[in-house]
Amino acid sequence: MDQFYKVTLSKAKCGLDLGDGSERAEYVNQDYILHKLGRPHRCVNIMYTLYPNDEQWPQRISVACKDMDIQFQWDYPYDDYFPFGANGQPFEQMSDIRKHGQDVLLTLTIDCSLDDAYLRDLAKQFRSYGRMRLRINHECCGDWFTHNKRFSFAEIADFFVRFTNILKEEAPNVQTIFCAGFIKDDGKVENEDVFLKAYKAADIWSVDTYPALHYGWPYDIAEVGGGRYKVENLRDNYKLFEATAKRLREITGQDKPLTTAECNTDGDVTGPFHQGESVVRFAEYFRDNRTSDWFDGISMYQFRDRGRLGLEIEDPNNNSVGIEQPVLADYKKLIRDPYFLPSMERGEEISFPVTLRWGGSDDADGIEIPISFDKTPEFCEAAFDEDACLMIEFGGKWFYKAKGVKTIDFMSLFFESPLDGASVIPMRIFATPADGVNPETTAADWATNYYSVLKTAPDFRIRYEVPGRVGLE
Repeated sequence: MDQFYKVTLSKAKCGLDLGDGSERAEYVNQDYILHKLGRPHRCVNIMYTLYPNDEQWPQRISVACKDMDIQFQWDYPYDDYFPFGANGQPFEQMSDIRKHGQDVLLTLTIDCSLDDAYLRDLAKQFRSYGRMRLRINHECCGDWFTHNKRFSFAEIADFFVRFTNILKEEAPNVQTIFCAGFIKDDGKVENEDVFLKAYKAADIWSVDTYPALHYGWPYDIAEVGGGRYKVENLRDNYKLFEATAKRLREITGQDKPLTTAECNTDGDVTGPFHQGESVVRFAEYFRDNRTSDWFDGISMYQFRDRGRLGLEIEDPNNNSVGIEQPVLADYKKLIRDPYFLPSMERGEEISFPVTLRWGGSDDADGIEIPISFDKTPEFCEAAFDEDACLMIEFGGKWFYKAKGVKTIDFMSLFFESPLDGASVIPMRIFATPADGVNPETTAADWATNYYSVLKTAPDFRIRYEVPGRVGLE
């Protein structure tokens, strides 16, 4: 293990993001998710609300109004996401996401009457979180969110432009997402005239899609002949995306990417055994039919859910426990499809000390170490002298080393994929922000690039024998 190479992490052909927490579930830490799924996502979407002038603020509205007669999820005075800024959130979660090699996608429903000074202070809080994405007042073509109940479509568009312009001044590391509707039968995107200014101001366009959804959850049950739910054809749904992207490019004169920041088929409607099949088929439409660069990525909504919109169901007895659903196994296969994996390219041979650069989940420079094996090892681990925060890709499986941790055990790779014989497996090491944030420096790129110096190579312990075995005779 005396050869070391530069390795460059680059974009996948189609990015995959993951929702983690919403009105339907609590946030799940990234250590757990990484162990469950085996690879990081491009972005992790967390969902918050900000109505600081309301009398119930900063309580979660379902707690503040627990005695209200609620018949629909969005009947509360403001949206039932966790309140932005309460108990140090979402910043602890944002740091957790970035330390684990992912970018932050923050969905924020926010009071459109907040003044510029408030928004400017808010924007400054995002400066240290790298290449994050901010989805402002999403699904704004509807009538269920608080922003649509209190403000007109024109006021929502004006607010989006105003907040975006402030972000460009105070936190240019943040890309804004405008999330509205699909193209309609008249050939126009829903509310396109009034939303045109917002589409032009945004960095990314988005449309949420649920080909199957129990939208009456949790206030009714989706049954044959009963409950509030919908079902759509997957092929027709894909065609809507394609036509919407084409129309938006026509009316804006811009070539911005379109994404779906929330996507799943609801197990309440499909049943848990067939849910994963439809999720995979939806993604494969984009893999097999997309003919240009108009599509940016798919965000699975979500990791854990109180209903059946998650890879796990939240245990009703203990919200810190998840119950794996059949869709999780299907999803694990999907996220290993090369089309959805970021690329890694080996470069020139290098020597220690090495400087590693973390620009984001699909833009980083690391180090590659070819590791030779005679056969499946009995022990495989590495000790690191550095106090760095590392994400390590090894044989297609990712491992995390937190700051202060010395030794990482890689044997779980071989539990899943034992070797047939002698093999050489490249290990790729990337250094993510040690505290989840980019420290402000005098460097021009401090807000988007994090640098870390590794002085020495890891010390590997690979063994093919064990000290002793105990027989059962």
